Amino acid sequence: MRVRPGRYAAGISPQFLVMVHSRSPVVEVLLLGGVGEFGMNMMAVRCGATSILVDAGVMFPGPEHFGVDLVIPDARAVANEIGPVSALLLTHGHEDHIGAVPYLWDLVEGPVYGTRFTLALLERKLAEHGCDYSGRLSAVSTSEPIEVDGLSVEFIRVSHSIPDAAALAIHTPAGTLLHSGDFKFDQTPPDGRPTDVRRLADLGRAGVLALFSDSTNASRPGHSGSERHVLPALEEIFATARRRLVVTTFSSSLHRIQLLVDLAERFGRQVAFVGRGIVENSELAARLGYLRLPAGLRVAETDVEKLPPEKVLCIVTGSQGEPFAALSRMAVGAHRHVRLEAGDVVVFSARAIPGNRRAIERLMNHIARRGARIVDDEDKRVHVSGHGSEEDLKLMLSLISPRCFVPIHGEYRHLAHHARLAEQVSDGGTTVLLAENGDRLCFDATGGWVGEPVQAGRVLIDGTRTGEVADEVLRDRRHLAGDGVVVAVMGLNAHTGQIEQEPELITRGFVVDETTDALLDAAAVRLRALVAEASVEERLDQGVMKEQVQVELQRFFRKRSGRRPLVLPVIMET
Repeated sequence: MRVRPGRYAAGISPQFLVMVHSRSPVVEVLLLGGVGEFGMNMMAVRCGATSILVDAGVMFPGPEHFGVDLVIPDARAVANEIGPVSALLLTHGHEDHIGAVPYLWDLVEGPVYGTRFTLALLERKLAEHGCDYSGRLSAVSTSEPIEVDGLSVEFIRVSHSIPDAAALAIHTPAGTLLHSGDFKFDQTPPDGRPTDVRRLADLGRAGVLALFSDSTNASRPGHSGSERHVLPALEEIFATARRRLVVTTFSSSLHRIQLLVDLAERFGRQVAFVGRGIVENSELAARLGYLRLPAGLRVAETDVEKLPPEKVLCIVTGSQGEPFAALSRMAVGAHRHVRLEAGDVVVFSARAIPGNRRAIERLMNHIARRGARIVDDEDKRVHVSGHGSEEDLKLMLSLISPRCFVPIHGEYRHLAHHARLAEQVSDGGTTVLLAENGDRLCFDATGGWVGEPVQAGRVLIDGTRTGEVADEVLRDRRHLAGDGVVVAVMGLNAHTGQIEQEPELITRGFVVDETTDALLDAAAVRLRALVAEASVEERLDQGVMKEQVQVELQRFFRKRSGRRPLVLPVIMET
């Protein structure tokens, strides 16, 4: 055997060193995403001729991905590595676990298994992408195992921030592989369905070959709070608010939404869902029985301004400061139906995703200018995580007592911290395989090891969500010198937001012919009109104006020329 050098954190005991063996595995687990990063969660389990995919999620791009909308696993790399897929197993319905399914649809020959709400979310996504899913989606319960080409799979109920989340127990000839999914131990969840500790303990007593466990909050001490731990703070806010209440949270946080709906009923407020994601998810959850909406409680967003402010609760999208989300539009006075006014209370009941803090703070400044009061988790406990913290992870490890442990779902520092927790709990009795994307984990009846690397790629999807962005194109975009770039330069007054320097459009790689000058002149006219139509607050916010310029020019060029160049707005304050 040989040790793969140079990849492991200092201070980790020899138990963490990953060996490459020459013996033949009975089962292979291929790590294809979500290990060493957040998002794009996916792994494959291969046993003989049977290959199973677990989750197929997306990753949202960083600021260095110009013009990129989504990052997804490379279907060609997956196909080359594992071939036809016997089944796709989904742990729950978050985008980082199901968002890439439409892009990998042709790779999956067998059925897609998931709980009822997970498949309902997926069905809507597949329909939007034009995928033929008839007869392919198979809803499972958390009490009956399924058979996949000779392998037995159990879905085990776990608590998370979205209904119907599950862990997976995959029973193989070498032993049981347990995938935790995203989980925490909440004994009082709003839906009354806590993590099935009894079944997890039964599996642990029977013997688990390998545990693959969520590491998102591995470095956060203590237990993650119950969803009901936000109730005291929210009750106080409802009791003291004298005008309109606006709460922003993730559109998938249906347990949180249920608590808010229940409080609105108690305190005599009617509920308006504002924002596409909130509206669609709440309607779907209500239709399937995952959200209780008392008759007459909900009102349309068009009726909000007709009701007394003290009788309204708005549950809105935009907790991450997205420029075109409902809350951002409300904050700058650009929403068609809901305006923020002095005395309103705006509650941020969601965590700030890393990288979004600046956008959220900018949004809060706009809200404050409207005279509204802002409440977030720094002021009151208005949010709890859906992922287990240190003590939850230790409890999972104690219940399962696996022979091998693989931390997943997190950046490398989270994986390393989780690995140390496993060593503490097992006192060295568990073999920890500290791996990353592209690793092949091999198992037989005696244990596990890391085999030869696998081909695990990724594909960048541009703003149309239909075309791939090749590496060389992305590199050109980063240097503003690739094909299809239009740089829109404007000078705006720093105090009034009025145009002080006429818009100038600079092209690189855009089609140049006899109509180009006229097209660019028309685009400059449209930019002047866009600025004139914007409110003062929108014009003074560079982030908002850049987003509006980018969207408007992309729409303009697509309509007038049939092309969609990458638009890079440059706004100079004068």
